[in-house]
Parts: sequence; C-alpha cells; structure tokens
Amino acid sequence: MAIFSRGFGERRRESDPRLPPGQYLTADFPVLSAGPTPQIDTAEWTFSIGTETGVVTNWSWDEIHDLPIEDVHTDIHCVTRWSKLETTWRGVSVDTLFAGIDTAEKYVMVHSYGGYTTNLALEDLLGGKAWIAFDFDGEPLDPEHGGPARLLVPHLYFWKSAKWVRGITMQAHDDPGFWEQNGYHTHGDPWTEERYW
Repeated sequence: MAIFSRGFGERRRESDPRLPPGQYLTADFPVLSAGPTPQIDTAEWTFSIGTETGVVTNWSWDEIHDLPIEDVHTDIHCVTRWSKLETTWRGVSVDTLFAGIDTAEKYVMVHSYGGYTTNLALEDLLGGKAWIAFDFDGEPLDPEHGGPARLLVPHLYFWKSAKWVRGITMQAHDDPGFWEQNGYHTHGDPWTEERYW
C-alpha cells in the first residue's frame, strides 16, 4: 500500500522550460513510499556491486565517504507529476564506484533495504548521470527521503532514484523491478512521459 504525505496538491505553473510535460512545480519535497520507512544505522550500512561472475565489491559507510564526494545541483521529477527545481545533493558518483568493476552486462537491478528494487540500463548510471547521495540541501538525508543513502538518477522519474539503497547487481536483461512489475515504465524518461507501460 502506498503512503502519501505532505506536498501533494500544489498548483501547476505554466511556461517554465525546466518542467517536463504534465508536471507541476512544488516547493515541498513530497513523500511516496510503498511501505514502512526502514531505520538503518550507518554503522551497519553497506553498499555492494555484484557482477555476473559472482564477484561482489562492498563499501561500508566510512569507506564510501573516503571516496571523492561531489555536489550535485539538479531538478527532480516524480511520476506522480510534481517537479522540484534546483535541488542540492552531495554524494559519490556511480562512475567512481564502477571504476574497478569488470562487467559485460548492460543492465542492473538496484536493491534497497526493505526489499524495494528498480531496474536500469547501466548507461543511465554512468557518464556523470547518477550518484549515491547522502546529503540533501546541506543536511544528512532524512530517512523518509531515503536516508542514510539513496540512489540519485535525476534525468529519470524519481522512482528510479531508489531510497535506502544497499546494492546493485548486474543482469543480462532489463528485468523489471518492484514498480515496473506493477505497471511503471521500464525506463522512465520524464521528457517523453514514460510513466507507465
């Protein structure tokens, strides 16, 4: 069952070229979750990348913070039609994490604490397009927004930016994740309104 909170119901503002079709601006940060919010202790948090050969690379909370951290300024767009412009995040580029990963696969499944999954093409994560984010607007990321860390893939609808992220596994095919199995588009480009399949 989906859980909605504040922020839904802002009025749509026309004629802003930063808004994809069918979106409206909000100053809030609405929350939509498919279940309860996991409470994850950073002392227990890990992130992993698993390849098709069975090799798994892991980072602890301290280890991921030892990697180069980037400031990210971007707009975000939710499939429920809200857009929040000029957001500020801090995190580690997925490019940095994949620098030592040997894989021939073109797709990934992203896994979250709490059991959520979402599928992506690897090309949507690399080339400066995605981060493991742990700060929002200068503060540690709140649990309701995916803290302690979430995937940030701002060029796609926001359900692809999996909350409470814990790992990525490579896959040969673009097998659907949780929301994709329930009717959401497998890709999720807001500019072409890839909302549902």
